[in-house]
Amino acid sequence: MSRIKEFNLPDLGEGLTEGEILNWLVKVGDIIELNQPIVEVETAKAAVEIPAKWGGRVQAIFHPEGATVDVGAPIISIDTDPDAGPLDTPQGPSAVAQPGGDLPTPSAASLAAVEVAPAEGAVEPGLIGSPAPGGRTPVLVGYGPRTSTAKRRPRKGAVPTQAPAVPAQAVPAQASTAGPAVPKQVAPAPATSAPNGRGGTAIGVLAKPPVRKLAKDLGVDLGALIGSGPLGSVTREDVQRAADATAEPAPAATTATTAASFGADREQRIPVKGVRKLTAENMARSAFTAPHVTEFLTVDVTRAMKALDRLRNRREWRDVRISPLLLVAKAVLLAVKRHPMVNSTWAGDEIVVKEYVNLGIAAATERGLIVPNVKDAGRLSLRELADALTDLVQTAKAGRTTPADMSGGTLTITNVGVFGVDTGTPILPPGESAILAFGAIREMPWVHKGKVRPRQVTTLGLSFDHRIIDGELGSKFLRDVGDFLSDPEAALLAWT
Repeated sequence: MSRIKEFNLPDLGEGLTEGEILNWLVKVGDIIELNQPIVEVETAKAAVEIPAKWGGRVQAIFHPEGATVDVGAPIISIDTDPDAGPLDTPQGPSAVAQPGGDLPTPSAASLAAVEVAPAEGAVEPGLIGSPAPGGRTPVLVGYGPRTSTAKRRPRKGAVPTQAPAVPAQAVPAQASTAGPAVPKQVAPAPATSAPNGRGGTAIGVLAKPPVRKLAKDLGVDLGALIGSGPLGSVTREDVQRAADATAEPAPAATTATTAASFGADREQRIPVKGVRKLTAENMARSAFTAPHVTEFLTVDVTRAMKALDRLRNRREWRDVRISPLLLVAKAVLLAVKRHPMVNSTWAGDEIVVKEYVNLGIAAATERGLIVPNVKDAGRLSLRELADALTDLVQTAKAGRTTPADMSGGTLTITNVGVFGVDTGTPILPPGESAILAFGAIREMPWVHKGKVRPRQVTTLGLSFDHRIIDGELGSKFLRDVGDFLSDPEAALLAWT
């Protein structure tokens, strides 16, 4: 039985066909244990850590980070009995595939079957006298000197030597037809004296200190001027005339501006893969399959916000994360009990009404939009629902949501209010018949008990599949959600 076992990318569920390697958690030569996480893979739904099927030593890694691998393709090979001694034929120090390579991925068995003999007279790598990284030679301790030529700083006052002539055999073949290359001798420019005969320097120029300062400020070389003052001294007028003569006229203003560039150098191309690719496919399929209808309802939620404050002050709730989303979720679950058809799926020749509610919560993550769901949320108490929502959100933010957490959703809430948005027209997740958008809660003028008062107000948006839910059913469901948020205590007493 072979000691070397190849580990193939497993099917992570939901019919996934490929995955992208995000991060290798091991490297070639590492000793690993059974079920130890070895690689983090991003599928079309989530990032998942995959454990090892065997313990042993990592023999080869077949794909680098960032590569997309088909399900069932080998990704790593493991020596399951490293204590049995060296293998019959050694493998390379690393078998990681290089990005962009055109060669097929070798298997561990094929790698083991190939033995590369050293060149005649060569010493095997790793032995004394053999080549080492960087062109050095291993000795008894450390490495020998580098083979590159050492560069020294030139001595002070030393005249640089001429570069050695290039040997004839190093000249490219195509250059031979043009004749020998003769270096051009560039004659040095003859030194010209300034008009005043002082060699272009301002040291010996006769000029008063204020004149020298003016020349420095205007960038005029005093050594280049012929003074008009006593004994040939340079005056302020001389400096000013020289500055006016050398000043370049400002370019005329033109009305034409440089044409804007709209080329590829100002574009960014982002590969569509993973979560974003699946989201795009699902949204396009849903938008053009299910006839969407969206209704809106603006609600005074002042009493609901006061109820949350009272709930936070209770001793048993002080360690629980409480948000308005909790009451919205509870309102949706109670409204589903009153209108079960909202929690259903179109199945072609029939409508499947589900007696359980897997409540999805849309979450924006670094990898894109995901919709994990709370399984059988209708059976949970308010405290259990609060804990489940907290765990769901924290797991999504950490990027640890599994495909199982995102499968089987029946009804979804998208909390666009966290972005300061009033509401929206959300697209249905495939297989669901309704999705509720929960907008921002704002203090607004509202007619309350016959008077205009500042109240806490939000807007709800319900999109539903018109094949299943008609206008009456959708309106009643949305109205019930609004009634609960307007007065949660009264709704609980009336409906339960």
